[in-house]
Amino acid sequence: MDNYEKEIADEYSNGKLELKDPDKELLKQLAEAGSQTFKKDKRINIRLSSHDLSGIRQVAARKGIPYQAFISGLIHQYLEGDLVEEPHANYGRRKR
Repeated sequence: MDNYEKEIADEYSNGKLELKDPDKELLKQLAEAGSQTFKKDKRINIRLSSHDLSGIRQVAARKGIPYQAFISGLIHQYLEGDLVEEPHANYGRRKR
């Protein structure tokens, strides 16, 4: 928990904050935004090495999610800026 979250939790614990149920309009808007955000309406085919696919399946299994959902989630996180490339990564290059 970061400092901001801790401050909110402390204020709630001390009775300075009160939780309220969201109104029906807000819930409707959030549901619509969620369905549009996570709507999977396109299909792609990619070729992977057996080694990479095996690794993806193992990580997905440890997380308890289907491997295709894991791949889709990684792509989404990267595009949203939650996953970033290392500045000087040499992907696929062997040192000589």
